[in-house]
Amino acid sequence: MMSDNNVKFRGKGLTGAARHPEKAKNPERPQPKRPDWLRVKAPQSAGYEATRKIIHERNLVTVCEEAACPNIGECWAKKHATMMILGSVCTRACAFCNVATGRPDKLDPHEPERVADAVASLSLAHVVITSVDRDDLDDGGANHFAHVIAAIRASSPATTIEILTPDFLKKDGALEIVVAAKPDVFNHNLETIPRLYPSVRPGARYFHSLNLLHQVKAFDPEIFTKSGIMVGLGEGMEEVLQVMDDMRSADVDFMTIGQYLQPTPKHHPIDRFWTPDEFSQLSQRGSAKGFLLISATPLTRSSYHADEDFARLRAERQNRLARS
Repeated sequence: MMSDNNVKFRGKGLTGAARHPEKAKNPERPQPKRPDWLRVKAPQSAGYEATRKIIHERNLVTVCEEAACPNIGECWAKKHATMMILGSVCTRACAFCNVATGRPDKLDPHEPERVADAVASLSLAHVVITSVDRDDLDDGGANHFAHVIAAIRASSPATTIEILTPDFLKKDGALEIVVAAKPDVFNHNLETIPRLYPSVRPGARYFHSLNLLHQVKAFDPEIFTKSGIMVGLGEGMEEVLQVMDDMRSADVDFMTIGQYLQPTPKHHPIDRFWTPDEFSQLSQRGSAKGFLLISATPLTRSSYHADEDFARLRAERQNRLARS
């Protein structure tokens, strides 16, 4: 589907196994103690409970809960929740992810309306919609994404919409369907460096994901593109900088970098905790490479402060256009 504008990205590709495969194979490796900068308060606020009630009354799934996000208390207190569509069971088995893997749920044709109702009830100025991988569907769930976007536009026309999609691997025509629905931000995470894909993200392909992001801009240059990775899985600084270069080659506008936190002892082990100073260095190096925006902190996640970041993203594009 994307052969006309297909871009070949070259760099440190998928060659060989991970540097420390013995770590990923050990299902019970003890989790290291979290440093002070990664400790967060337990959820406890009226806003948190109000958000939880709205989500659960509509029988919706959020990545905040499914992925055990450390920022759930802060975000839900502000009535910011990231909706996860297409069910709660994923067809992939990524080594870092806490979402259940198995036989997927049947598609719920009423889910778009329930998501749109929740967005309106939460009075969201900006919403993030993500999903599990649905390799079992012919379109990978692309039409469902489009229906959700349309439903939100109908009930909350002023709300800006950010989507965080699967890679639509081997799903011809799927990307065009989602782009045609005109989300404001198209996010697809690379998750890690290419060397670690075999152990961290075995069902995906690094360069396919890069091409996916590049194709979004080829189809609609107005859509902001966004991608993120985790650190602490065994990558090195130079490898992270190479991923930055690859993203800029794909014309990605916004990059997020956060610390990987092992959900359970059976998930991929933490190699180390990157320090706040190292995250600051990543932010400075990324800004110098030309991203419109980069968020690099230990607690950064794809949808963390997404509403504020979207405002900054749009303002930065306008500033650069004015200077050009």
